[in-house]
Amino acid sequence: MVRNKDMRFCLIMAWAPLAVSALAENTASAQQVARMASVVRVDSQTGRLVRSIAAPPDYKKGAGARAHAAAAIGQYVRDTAERYQVDPLLVRSVIEVESNYDPFAVSAKGAQGLMQLMPGTARRLGVKNSFNPWENIDGGVRYLKYLLALFGDQETPEKLALAAYNAGEGAVLKHGGVPPYRETAEYVSKVARKWNEARAGAVTAQSPQVEAAVYPPIEQFLDAQGVLHIRTRPAP
Repeated sequence: MVRNKDMRFCLIMAWAPLAVSALAENTASAQQVARMASVVRVDSQTGRLVRSIAAPPDYKKGAGARAHAAAAIGQYVRDTAERYQVDPLLVRSVIEVESNYDPFAVSAKGAQGLMQLMPGTARRLGVKNSFNPWENIDGGVRYLKYLLALFGDQETPEKLALAAYNAGEGAVLKHGGVPPYRETAEYVSKVARKWNEARAGAVTAQSPQVEAAVYPPIEQFLDAQGVLHIRTRPAP
């Protein structure tokens, strides 16, 4: 028979490795958060307070680490877009215009991360940390998928989806199309241009290369009567 004291000791010993592991994870997470600083400054043009997130020093200095992170993000964009059946080139174009692939980007209005999710939109999508690239991309692609489906019966669903991504679906539904906002019109135009360029580049890259025709070299000779003959040398 095991006494209560012995049982408590056994339970403590069994849970100790798990507690150490959890503590290590929490400590690592705490260190990462501590290294990420929130900065509030006054915009010189508008006079408004603008909040931004300062990236960790090793993110700024480590070119190799950034390149590795960029490659991983690019692959995750493709995988996530394919999983939700959204054109990866469209997703990439949205990220380029929204944040230029900066996972710590914060807009003047408070949109966060790679795909610039507003806090309310992030909560709606179940994204707990918008500065986590994987959560941000997954949530952003799901939102884009939702908007494409919402306007799927329209003549230009991609255009309306992009407008809704920028201004909200309510604004697009209210105005029956792209809202008359300069920012939204410019946003749709920029993303559409990058998307078209990306698709054109993909088509060019996939097009079979036409090999230059190879002609046999020319040969010439004089016959017995001194007449010059020029012809292409027969293939061997």
